[in-house]
Amino acid sequence: MPNKRKRKATTSNTATMWNSSRSSKKSSRKGNYGNSYSSLDEAEIEKMFEDLLTAAEDNGDDGEEQSSNDMATMEGISNLCESLGLDPYDLRVMVLLWKLDATSKPQQISKTEWMEGCVNLQVDSIEKLKELLPSLDTGFLDETEFKDFYKFCFQFNREGTHKTLEKDLVLDLIPLVLGTTNRIPSERYDSFNAFLKQSPDYTRITLDQWTSFWDFCQECPLLSDYDEATSAWPVLIDDYVEYTMKNGS
Repeated sequence: MPNKRKRKATTSNTATMWNSSRSSKKSSRKGNYGNSYSSLDEAEIEKMFEDLLTAAEDNGDDGEEQSSNDMATMEGISNLCESLGLDPYDLRVMVLLWKLDATSKPQQISKTEWMEGCVNLQVDSIEKLKELLPSLDTGFLDETEFKDFYKFCFQFNREGTHKTLEKDLVLDLIPLVLGTTNRIPSERYDSFNAFLKQSPDYTRITLDQWTSFWDFCQECPLLSDYDEATSAWPVLIDDYVEYTMKNGS
């Protein structure tokens, strides 16, 4: 994959956001909810998590390993979707996982994250989670929250220890994540997907490239204002703009 150019200073916030304090991230996600179990049934919260592990066992996962590690995988998360009446590809599932702060391992949520997340959201039953669903629309997120959520979508969908995402997965994620918001015109991410599809140079996408596309769309709403001579974006952005201008997208 082509080498990356040095990023300009105005986009440095994106590079550092993922390493910001966990307390500030949790604060922005939990809103005005408290931190105590006083009004919640802790046993019921724990039972909901145990149901995630049981679902994995029923579907052939190594339940013993899961229980010992206190980690629920996508099998359990899919079962949760079914209980909530959600399609696994409903973006509200990702928003819920983001609000639960499921960040310790890709495509998994730990018991600690589940317990603390449910307390922050003030839910101790499936019914209460269902009542929460309308608030999981990305339209309720402010710009800072959405930027953090956008980054989370990349991190959560990684596989194992991989630091990058396969291009085909990115092609699916881009319209899923950005298609529910008016923050970026559909023409922009459609043209970006068209560029990725035809390019043999980008078979896997890095986190920096993923976040750079978001930052670029925010800072350069008009491609005609883009000047490669003074640009300090990753090469992927230069290539995307060149492709788009050439094809009149």
